[in-house]
This record gives sequence, structure tokens and C-alpha cells, in this order.
Amino acid sequence: MKDWLKKNRRQVLRWAGTILSLLLLVLVFYSSRADIAVALKNAAQPETLVKVLAAAGLVVLSRLCTVARWHTLLRAGGIPIPFKETLRLTFAGLFGSNFLPTSVGGDVVRLAGAMQMGYDRAICLASIAVDRLVNMTGMSIAAPLGIYQLFQVGPAAQALTLAGLWEKGWGFVRKTLSSLTLWLKNPLSLLVAFAFTAGNLLCLAGAYYFLIQGMGGNLPYWQILGLVSVGYFLGLMPFTINGYGWHETMMITLFTQVGGVNSGTTAVVVVLQRLLMMLASLPGALTLPGIMAKMDRD
Repeated sequence: MKDWLKKNRRQVLRWAGTILSLLLLVLVFYSSRADIAVALKNAAQPETLVKVLAAAGLVVLSRLCTVARWHTLLRAGGIPIPFKETLRLTFAGLFGSNFLPTSVGGDVVRLAGAMQMGYDRAICLASIAVDRLVNMTGMSIAAPLGIYQLFQVGPAAQALTLAGLWEKGWGFVRKTLSSLTLWLKNPLSLLVAFAFTAGNLLCLAGAYYFLIQGMGGNLPYWQILGLVSVGYFLGLMPFTINGYGWHETMMITLFTQVGGVNSGTTAVVVVLQRLLMMLASLPGALTLPGIMAKMDRD
């Protein structure tokens, strides 16, 4: 038993973190139950449905931006993959990340699918590393807006945020900088990929904006943009599996304590956003089983 715990310590800790984060999220919902009831009452209004649909459309568009980003990097790396195949692999990876709380993450699914198509393993692996690096860089562009808001709150929030940004940002850049060699020869591809990441961030912030408005809240778009950027990095902390519970708790805290949005409204909005993200990845269910089956045979 001790050997098993030692071997799987990281996974056990992440499961424990996931359970604790979900319990904390339940506690937040319980303490805000009266406000949540008001937010749900607002959600029953016809105009709210229009805003939820608008948010859903922006979430789907954000997923397409992630597809286009990786496709740009693959093509620039000399991988002649058709766009429809990049679409299939990306959505399979998104589905795996959202619905498979295991060690098989979305990046593993994408790499396995590309290799099964006969593409060069080294380039595909490097493209995924660069894809993540470009994504982190693009998601950070609005971080100053979020940090500015945190400086209006207090030193504790500042320290937590800056520590998270430094740990995840510098650590990841240090590990993956060597993967940029091939793409530095084609800087235009990096700029295009960065633009798609910026589009992804703008769409996600827009989805939050419509949901907050629909639930009766009010927060300027620029503030949401900054908080989503900061929340992305805080959500990367390796405390839970796929960020379940932790990311939601962080976003609720940011929108409530920093943005000043009603706690019940924020709780409903954050959970709705997670559900929309999961629903947007459902097309990946058509591709993932085939990739997983071939992985098991290899």
C-alpha cells in the first residue's frame, strides 16, 4: 500500500484537491443560496435565454480559435494535415480533458491521433508544446487589467496572483522554449497563432459578459477580460484534476471580491460557463473512442 501511494502520490493529491475544491464550491453555493435563487429567477426571463445563446455561440467560436491556432502551427511545422482532421483531433482532446478525469489528457489524445495518421511524432509533440506556450502568452495579454483590479483590493490577493503567474508562466516557458526553434524560422505563423489565442480570450470574456448580464449582474467588459486572464493562470495550479472545483472557486472569488458582482449571480454564471465549455467539446466524443482504442492496442 505504501509503495502504491508513493508511486501515485501526485494523482492521489490531485484527487484529494479536487474533492476539497468541490466541497468548497458546494459551501459557496450553500452560503449564497438566497442570491442564487434570485439569479435563477432572472434566468427564467426570455431575454436571458438570448444572452445565454450568445454566450454559447462565443464559447463555440473560442473552441474554433483553438483549432485554428494548432492547425497554423502544424502547417508551419511542415505537417500537411487537413483542417478537418485538426478539428477532429482538437475536439477529441477537448472532450478528453473535460470528461476523462484520468492521466490521459487532451494533449496526449491530440498527439496520439496525429501519430496514428502517420505524421512525425517529434514535430507533432513540439507543435503541441508551442501551442500551449502561445496559448499562455496570448491569455496573458489582458492580465495587467486583472492585476490592476487586484491592486485595488489588497496585498493578499496581489501576492496570490503574482505567485501564480510567476510559477506557471516562467516554469512553462523554461521547459518549452527549446520547442520554438522550428517556428522561429516562420515568425508569421507564431503571430497568426497568437491572434487566434487573443480571439479565444476575447470570446471567453464575452461569454462571461453575456452570462453576467443575463443573470442580472453588471460588470464592464474590460474588467471581465482582465479577471478571466488572471483566472486562467490561477486555474492552472496543479491542485485538482482538470481544474474541477478549483477554477470555479477562483473565478467566483475574482468576480465577487474584485469585480463586486453578487455572489449568487457569480456562482450561477461560473457553473453555466463550465457547462457551456463541456457541451462545446461534445463533438469530440465521435473521434475519441477510435483514438483511445488504437492507443490501447499499441
